[in-house]
Amino acid sequence: MATGIGLLLGALVLASLYVRKVAFVVLAVGALCLVVGELVYALSRSGRSVPLVPLLVGTAGMLVGAYVQGARGLVVVFVLTVLAVITWRLAEGPERLLVDLGLGVFIAAYAPLLAGFALLLLRAPDGADRVVVCILLVVASDVGGYAAGVLFGRHPLAASVSPKKSWEGLGGSLVATALAGALALSLLLHALWWHGVVLGLAVALSATFGDLVESLLKRDVGVKDMGALLPGHGGMSDRLDSLLMSAPLVYVLLGALAGTR
Repeated sequence: MATGIGLLLGALVLASLYVRKVAFVVLAVGALCLVVGELVYALSRSGRSVPLVPLLVGTAGMLVGAYVQGARGLVVVFVLTVLAVITWRLAEGPERLLVDLGLGVFIAAYAPLLAGFALLLLRAPDGADRVVVCILLVVASDVGGYAAGVLFGRHPLAASVSPKKSWEGLGGSLVATALAGALALSLLLHALWWHGVVLGLAVALSATFGDLVESLLKRDVGVKDMGALLPGHGGMSDRLDSLLMSAPLVYVLLGALAGTR
């Protein structure tokens, strides 16, 4: 079931990227609104009150703004979203105000702001290929880390955060992303193979960091998965955690290694 869901999601993303870019924007807005909803719901179960409506509106605005206006659009809508979250929460009263405001700003930055960099990648003439490179490297990191962890994992990477992650698994992620990066940049973006190795190694670290951040969030709110939307994967935020942390890194490094951002 998990494999089937993964393949279906991959096919949907590829179709939206190469048939019509706007379709990917719509898909991204829907996915990130689900992520925001999952995070707000999980926090509400632990007694925290984070404004959902301004975050959902801001999520759509940030992603569309990033695609239409670039980095300026992304930043402007992010600031407006933060102001809307503050205003909305102030109207609900002073109890736990600072905690809730901090969480609201964190969600706006963690989900739609980071995801907005994928839409900045998409703006390039070869934007669809750049987004595919980002996704391929994150998938390679997950697959390489899982395989090496199952076969050779002996030494915990961060036992208090994610007991299943191991240093051997991280090594598998590094090897898999280096190979995938060399191939992907050579074939899709016609860049130097060693640029792909550099990018791949960086993504292995960012993807692993994204997994650990998501694990910390789940431990804080006391849940195993942020949702149950995707059988075998958990919620949408469980599926996109590595991509969220990797998208800004790929955007910056591809701009430096493979030309115009």
